[in-house]
Amino acid sequence: MNKPFAITLDVGSSLVNKTGSWRTFRPQYVSRLPPCNRACPAGENTQAWLGLMQEGEELRAWQTLTQDNPFPAVMGRVCYHPCEGACNRGSLEGSVGINAVEQFLGDRALEQGWAFERPQQESGRSVMIVGAGPSGLAAAYHLRRLGHPVTVFDAASQAGGMMRYGIPQYRLPRQVLDAEIARIVAMGVELRLNTPVSALTETMQSGDFDAAFVAVGAHRAKAGDAQLEAGACVLDAVSLLRQMEDGQDRPVLGRRVAVYGGGNTAIDVARTARRLGAAQVTIIYRRTRETMPAHDFEVAEALEEGISVRWLTSIRRVEAPCRLTLGLMRLNDAQRAEATGEEDALEVDTLVLALGQDADLSLLDGLDGVERANGVVTVDETMMTGRAGVFAGGDMVPAVRSVTVAIGHGKKAARNIDAWLRNEISAKAPRNADAEAGLLNTYYYPQAPRIERTLSPAQERVRNFAAVVSGLSEDEAVREARRCMSCGNCLECDNCYGMCPDNAIVKLGQGNKYRIDYEYCKGCGICAQECPCGAIEMVAETF
Repeated sequence: MNKPFAITLDVGSSLVNKTGSWRTFRPQYVSRLPPCNRACPAGENTQAWLGLMQEGEELRAWQTLTQDNPFPAVMGRVCYHPCEGACNRGSLEGSVGINAVEQFLGDRALEQGWAFERPQQESGRSVMIVGAGPSGLAAAYHLRRLGHPVTVFDAASQAGGMMRYGIPQYRLPRQVLDAEIARIVAMGVELRLNTPVSALTETMQSGDFDAAFVAVGAHRAKAGDAQLEAGACVLDAVSLLRQMEDGQDRPVLGRRVAVYGGGNTAIDVARTARRLGAAQVTIIYRRTRETMPAHDFEVAEALEEGISVRWLTSIRRVEAPCRLTLGLMRLNDAQRAEATGEEDALEVDTLVLALGQDADLSLLDGLDGVERANGVVTVDETMMTGRAGVFAGGDMVPAVRSVTVAIGHGKKAARNIDAWLRNEISAKAPRNADAEAGLLNTYYYPQAPRIERTLSPAQERVRNFAAVVSGLSEDEAVREARRCMSCGNCLECDNCYGMCPDNAIVKLGQGNKYRIDYEYCKGCGICAQECPCGAIEMVAETF
């Protein structure tokens, strides 16, 4: 009699059954570039320092942040945080308050006296920097970390460049700026103030410098309509803001002030005028609010402070004592402003022109190989001009003009100057794929409303130049950092480990993440689907 046919499987281990060979796709762990990191002009590893802040590792978080940016307390106040505009959490209940956490870390470092280390070895190759603004000082910081002696020249009596002479104190308290500059100088950076450089080559030769980084800020008001500038009541915005810093008597603007322009400088000047006692401050802008280059939150704060805006309006002429003839505008089909032919009038005590700024490029006169056009210097991808060993950045080169961009230029230039001095080519770090929002499984992130910094009431703000924004508490900063979703990078949540139906995920211990045992994995893709942060991808299997 025949025995019944039966198949016996070893159900204790799929190693025997080789179930892993059934796959057509295999999962693999990846590291993607978070959108906040990608959007930061200073190149901060935002996700990394937020992760350390989540664990209460404040010193390590600050050290990680300042590997890229030596001005966290400044940037936490004046950066327009494009990182937050890119944050994937914005599609839920609001982006992570990265800028607020950065301010907290910057302030904590100043409270605790955290300092930058001096380089352990000196390179012996010295660099001169022209301009003690954000770009020049950032370059000095990174060059010192790399062991290069650095001398910074600046024509002003105080360091800071446009951080000091272009940003009012209510946005950037000077004790914060001074402390962060002092920390860079303490690394061994030589700072020569009241020392203008009129001829770059001669200064390089006399000081025996091996390379130069030129980062002169846009301190000169752009030439506008001569008919407007000729009025006795007319000031330029750059001069007005500088007068607030140079120890001079504060300017007397009168009770009625008009500001002509639509950028952030126009907003700063208008809000400064209110704090100087002007009761009626009017911004005149030739286009609409939607096309205004000033940041919307600053416009909103200005409106709260009683500043009015005349949209779609230009100034045609100024007549004594200070009567403005206004021309009304409209947007045509191409969304360009054009005159309607109608006029209006406005009587003021002072008109401030905020029509843009230029950098003074005269120190480059006669320097062979250096190309200039439209008020800026041409540089290659390493930030070097056409003259070997002469680099430029900040307001002097074609780019968006902001403190954050300038700091990024300083870092990039420093790394390329270092490579040039060593006769090497600066290696570009490989760029990971972006951690796009569609790769995340947001179901696993609990709701966590954004914590906002406190803004002083408008009626109090206009009384003085005190800071208008209060920072987060320690608890608030930690909670805000914990809202980060770790986009594109494993956060060791154990989802893949717990969801895998074949026990193919192997835990490697805290901080070491996981590996996949492909002898067990069937390629079902559950781990990738259930990964909150999009750190697992499915790739075609090859046999």
